[in-house]
Amino acid sequence: MARPVTSAPTPTSVPTPPPGGATRGTRSPSGWTGRRLLVARLTAAAAGGLAEFATAPPRAAWPLGILGTGLVVFAVRGARARTGALVGFVYGLALFLPLLSWLRHVGPDAWLLLTLVEAVWLAALGAGLALVARLPGWPAWVAAVWVAGEWARDRFPFGGFTWGRLAYGQFHSPLTPLAALGGAPLVTAAVALAGALLVVAVGAGVGRRAPVAAAAALAGALALVWVGLAVPVPTGGQPIRVAAVQGDVPRLGLDAFNQAYQVLRNQTAVTEGLASQIATGTRPPPAFVVWPENSSDLDPLTTPLARTLIDTAARAVGRPILVGAVLDGPGPHHVRNAGIVWDPRTGPGAIYVKRHLVPFGEYIPFRSLIGGLIGRFSLIPADFVPGHRPGVLRIGSHPIGDVICFEVTFDSAVRDVVTGGAQLLVVQTNDATFESPGDSGTAGESAQQLSVAQLRAVEHGRAVVVASTSGVSALVGPDGRIIARSGIFTPAILDATLPLRGSETIADRLGPIPDDVLAAIGLAALVVAGFRRRSA
Repeated sequence: MARPVTSAPTPTSVPTPPPGGATRGTRSPSGWTGRRLLVARLTAAAAGGLAEFATAPPRAAWPLGILGTGLVVFAVRGARARTGALVGFVYGLALFLPLLSWLRHVGPDAWLLLTLVEAVWLAALGAGLALVARLPGWPAWVAAVWVAGEWARDRFPFGGFTWGRLAYGQFHSPLTPLAALGGAPLVTAAVALAGALLVVAVGAGVGRRAPVAAAAALAGALALVWVGLAVPVPTGGQPIRVAAVQGDVPRLGLDAFNQAYQVLRNQTAVTEGLASQIATGTRPPPAFVVWPENSSDLDPLTTPLARTLIDTAARAVGRPILVGAVLDGPGPHHVRNAGIVWDPRTGPGAIYVKRHLVPFGEYIPFRSLIGGLIGRFSLIPADFVPGHRPGVLRIGSHPIGDVICFEVTFDSAVRDVVTGGAQLLVVQTNDATFESPGDSGTAGESAQQLSVAQLRAVEHGRAVVVASTSGVSALVGPDGRIIARSGIFTPAILDATLPLRGSETIADRLGPIPDDVLAAIGLAALVVAGFRRRSA
């Protein structure tokens, strides 16, 4: 009699780990529990943020920007969007806590609050990266999404905050010349793509599944650097001698009027010292002199004392001065942050009014609602109002482009003056609020801002004059090289022969197109990834 056939025993089913890592009590394909995997992701995110911070002055370790991006991408690969958001948040904290440490001079609350706001933006970026990292060809989509994240962060809220862009850590790297092709967004895309390709190379190499693919990915990352080296960087142009004067600021006592008077007096005294050196032949005469932002907090158009001091300095040096001044109005409750061309014979002439104002620094949003909640807001009794025209000014026969302080970090503010005919860029800035005499001058807000000016020089093929009240002032060539620089909280005269250049770079001609197109591609990739996730 035949033996009856029995059904084979059903093997015990093993739950498949979810995309975001194993749940508690299960193991990921690597053998790690969900908690260990999450810790590894967050550790990589924190290391990525610190690596990106190390690209800022004075370390300027640009390769760590690529490595840091790769660590973040590694941390979000295979993760759910919510885990990616947590990764991005930790990355943001690790990056912005040290990067914005200069805000401690304003107050620890301002430092921590802005860090948290920026970390929330990077949490959104992390979620987006986790989604698109599942798509075929994901390294390209990662780069586009990173640009899209910066596109949004650079604009919202209150006009945006651009600090911490990947491109700003590459101010002297082989990737810098890419800025002349597609601006800072193209440099950011190159850094993000190179970091993603490193993840591909390491993943393929470790798994020994495809050594050819690993080599190809590594070669692709290196090719991005080679492409940057192949882009020519201009250095020549019509020579012009320019001087920048840093008068320094008083740091003790004094009421508001006397403090403002002393800042202006310092500027005039150092300028008169320059005039003496010119008279004795110690220094050759410049075509014009640049003073910093807020070199006169007393409106020289309505305050006779301020006007007299500036007139005296301009006549002594015998050259026009670009004066940074706070102008009263319109109306009794508003002021303007301006650059004024001051002629030694005719006095004040063309004026540029700063367009991109700093929220909670130059004006208080919702002042009627929150103005009384924080006592520090009383130090800003009047709101600045923005100008509406780019800062293209003529000093003598020379067209220059004036941007004031943080404006140098915004793509459109700098591009508008170049396409408007400026042949030299001037950055008037006041860094006294964000530095202290004990700082070295090689780190902090002023050094970070100078690194952005170096990138802008290459992006637009223009020499840059950075004039600060208290440091760092600098003269930068169109190749991004620093020709001269000052220390902080010390009077200084910087002068050199710089090239005037009238030709536009490819980035100037393309304008916002690279930024908008890359951001749109990133958004489209997010939409596709979202549909694929729902249909899976």
